[in-house]
Amino acid sequence: MVNSGKHTLDFEKPLVALQEQLLQLKKMSEDQGIPMEKEIVLIEARIAETKEKIYANLTPWQKIKIARHPERPYALDYINNLFVNFQELHGDRRFGDDQALIGGIAKFHDKPVMILGQQKGRDLKENIRRNFGSPNPEGYRKALRLMQLAEKFGLPVISFIDTPGAYPGIGAEERHIAEAIAVNLREMSVLKVPIIAIVIGEGGSGGALGIGVADRVYVLENAYYSVISPEGCAAILWKDRTKVSEAASALKLSANDLKTLSVIDGVIAEPLGGAHIDPNACAKAIETVIVEQLNVLQTLNEDELLKQRYDKYRSMGIFSEK
Repeated sequence: MVNSGKHTLDFEKPLVALQEQLLQLKKMSEDQGIPMEKEIVLIEARIAETKEKIYANLTPWQKIKIARHPERPYALDYINNLFVNFQELHGDRRFGDDQALIGGIAKFHDKPVMILGQQKGRDLKENIRRNFGSPNPEGYRKALRLMQLAEKFGLPVISFIDTPGAYPGIGAEERHIAEAIAVNLREMSVLKVPIIAIVIGEGGSGGALGIGVADRVYVLENAYYSVISPEGCAAILWKDRTKVSEAASALKLSANDLKTLSVIDGVIAEPLGGAHIDPNACAKAIETVIVEQLNVLQTLNEDELLKQRYDKYRSMGIFSEK
């Protein structure tokens, strides 16, 4: 069922109305002793049919709404679910500690790994502390420090991407946000340990790429990965921010489009309705992918690992004309 919480997306309203009818029928049957088994079975069938119809035909813009759902699991939710003894490490040793980008060491299936993640907040106070999931330069420099630490000790790096983009404020520009991201792109391309990146929500532009140059990149079914937000694209191309749905379709930012274009390595299925419907099931699907890919990547020596990573990114964007 759709979460009965405070947040219902516009395209889910027909389903919510049916669910409310079902609850009313059940309450009437219990309170008044009226047998309504046939009516209940019929409406449950309608709910299942409507649910399948809605979520099997989502537009890219509707998927973005699910990716931004406030009840969707964030990086720390997956970290706490999948890893043991997570020890968060702080600071970039230059300016400060950016809480929009978290990282640290943990155990995954009894083996140590380095984890990076972009973290949003659940309420206004936490969102301000986390800067709404938009890292500053010190966040990317912290991530680089932790990746280099991982390389020193031979730890695989696992990153959870979930950001609308790097923070574009004056302070971030003064502290060289573009340079911080660029250095990460360069250094991740030659990091001598396996890197697995998973887009769990929003994958916005260079903000996502700053921890996303990986040997394997997977995207959750309702997440997105894009060079620009649909709102930004609509404002630039149409000079009209109401054209977000057209922009989302044109950008080919949904998981299936990205896989078709060979930008990513795979799509991770979500529970019907989104990851927030059953966070444990979604975490299990992510765990399966991490296990499978680590088993493959850890059989490679350093030269093979770096060559495959180089070939992966050099082959992107190749096309032929007929």
